[in-house]
Amino acid sequence: MKGRIQKDYKKRAKHRLKIIQGQIVGLEKMVEDETYCIDVLHQSLAVQKSLKSFDGLMLENHLTTHAASNLTGIHKGKGIQEMLALYALRNK
Repeated sequence: MKGRIQKDYKKRAKHRLKIIQGQIVGLEKMVEDETYCIDVLHQSLAVQKSLKSFDGLMLENHLTTHAASNLTGIHKGKGIQEMLALYALRNK
């Protein structure tokens, strides 16, 4: 099933991905420059936090565009399985 991203969510998601991309480039430069390990780890944690924020935005979009219909319509089983798989992946 092709995903639908609402216009506002798409704009926000692309903005967050550009920020993450910049953070990754910065992280790579820190490694290249042999920056102090703790500083590199701080930057890595910032990237992870940004990715979690991106994940939250995508989940919010999914819940508003797909989940309601997937949990009540003919795709109910699929919707439940998707959410359980996401939960399991998140908790590994």
